[in-house]
Amino acid sequence: MPETRLVAFDLDDTLAPSKSPMDPRMSQLLADLLNVVPVCIISGGQFAQFKMQAIDNLPESGSTHLERLHLMPTCGTQYFRFENETWEQIYAENLTDDEKSRALAAVETRAKELGFWESDTWGPILEDRGSQITFSALGQAAPVPAKQAWDPTGEKKNTLREAVAADIPDLEVRSGGSTSVDITRKGIDKAYGMKKLAELTGIPLDDMLFVGDRLDENGNDYPVKALGVRCEAVEDWEDTARFIEALIPQLAPAAV
Repeated sequence: MPETRLVAFDLDDTLAPSKSPMDPRMSQLLADLLNVVPVCIISGGQFAQFKMQAIDNLPESGSTHLERLHLMPTCGTQYFRFENETWEQIYAENLTDDEKSRALAAVETRAKELGFWESDTWGPILEDRGSQITFSALGQAAPVPAKQAWDPTGEKKNTLREAVAADIPDLEVRSGGSTSVDITRKGIDKAYGMKKLAELTGIPLDDMLFVGDRLDENGNDYPVKALGVRCEAVEDWEDTARFIEALIPQLAPAAV
């Protein structure tokens, strides 16, 4: 059995409900896990979302181990480390102005043609995240039940992804969260992020474990599985909590 020297997690619906803060139980478990092994969070949201959902909810007891926490917003197109008492951006694979404008135009045009452009939303549908353009059908702040009801099978999201990908073949177009489509530079997805993580930490991919809720072929976690990283599929944050509770005793002896 390979040694687990780093555990990486998706964020939405893996560590926390979509776009919502982590439950206190999960916050404590994440802090406990940081006591025994480095942790990475890699997801489609921006750094501010990572901060709101995860970092700001860690208990005080876990704050001394923030140097062991690796943050990879926008599907690994950005990377942050806690250095000198602050979060420093190590890299960002930003889109050019031309790439952004073409991505925004393509996703808006296709969403309207397909009837997926909603008039009643919770915030903007389109978001420029620097290194990623994100389409959120109901807006970034939409409540979880509304998002679950909009596209329960993922058919709408996948149809939109295929249509947009045909319009901008030089860019990467992926299904994101429950109602979102993400656009980045070509070849940059969570697999790219994991490879960069291995390069920057010196921890081989074989010694990493990834936990996510979208490891199916159409999911945005799938590139990590296709890369050959060991993966644990979960249904929701409570499923993840149970997994971490069982994992910590297994990893603790190696951390002594």
